Amino acid sequence: MSESTILWGGFNLFVLGMLALDLGIFHRRAHVVKVREALIWTAVWITLSMAFNLFVYQYLGKEKALEFFTAYLIEKSLSIDNIFVMIMIFGYFQVPQAYQHKVLFWGILGALVMRVIFILAGIELIHKFHWLIYVFGGFLVFTGIRMVSSGDQNLRPEQNPLMKLARRIFPVTEKFEGDKFFIRRSGKVWATPLFLVVVLIEGTDLIFAVDSIPAILAISDDSFIVYTSNVFAILGLRSLYFALAGIEKYFQYLKYGLAAVLVFVGIKMCLTDIYKIPVEISLIVIVFILTIAMLASVIFRKPEKKESTKDRG
Repeated sequence: MSESTILWGGFNLFVLGMLALDLGIFHRRAHVVKVREALIWTAVWITLSMAFNLFVYQYLGKEKALEFFTAYLIEKSLSIDNIFVMIMIFGYFQVPQAYQHKVLFWGILGALVMRVIFILAGIELIHKFHWLIYVFGGFLVFTGIRMVSSGDQNLRPEQNPLMKLARRIFPVTEKFEGDKFFIRRSGKVWATPLFLVVVLIEGTDLIFAVDSIPAILAISDDSFIVYTSNVFAILGLRSLYFALAGIEKYFQYLKYGLAAVLVFVGIKMCLTDIYKIPVEISLIVIVFILTIAMLASVIFRKPEKKESTKDRG
C-alpha cells in the first residue's frame, strides 16, 4: 500500500468517524445549539485543523504546511459569507433552531462530496490545460469586483431553480413535520419545507465552491492539501454558524475584504508564469486584508436604522 493511499484513506476514515460521532452521539436528538456549545465546537475544529497542519509540517514539509494553512484561511474566510446566506435562508423559512443543526449536517455532507469532485476535476484540468489557470484567475478577479459593485441583494429562494425542481418532483407539506425531510401520507411521499432548505443550502454552497476552489488552487495544486484544507474548513462551518448567528451585522465591511482576497489570488493565478508569489507573502497579504476589513467593521460600524413611530403605527 502506497504512502499516498494511506494518507487519503486515513484522512477520510477520520472524517467519517468525526461525522458519525457528531450526529450519532453529540447531536442525536434535535436541540437548540447555544453559543457556548458552538464556541466549544468551533475551538475543537480549529484545534484539530492546526494539529493536522502540524502533521503536514512534520511529514510533508514547511512548504506544504504553509500551503495548507493559507488555503484553510481562505476557505474559512469565504465560508463566513456563506454563513450569512444560511442565516437569511433559515430566517426566510423560519426554521426552528432545534432543526438547524440537522439541516446543516446533511447540507455540509453533500458539500463535501461536491468539493471532492470540484477539486479533483479542477486540478486535473489545470495540469492538462495550463491556459485554464488564466481563466480561473480572471474569473476570481471578476467575482471580487462583482462582489463589491453588486451591493446588497435580496434573497429570493422561491426563484431558485433547484427549489422549483424539487417542488416539481415532490409534493411539499405546508408546515414542518418535526425534523423529518420526508413523510408518507395517503400512500404518497411528501417532502417537507426542511428538505427544501437542505436543497437550497446545497445550491448556495455549490455557488460558493465555484469561487473558493479556484482561489485555493491559486495557492496549491496538491490535491491532498487542497482537499484536506477544504474539508477542515467545511467541517467547522456548522459550529461557526451557531457562533456567528445574530452578530453578522458587526461584519459589514467583511465583504470588501473577501472581495480584495479574491482579486489578489486571481492576480496571483494570472501571474504564475511570470512571477510565482511565495506562499509566505500570500499568507501575509491575506491576513492583512482580512484584519483591516474586521477592524473597519468595528471602528466604522454603521448605525442601526431605528424603526420610526410612523412605521410602528
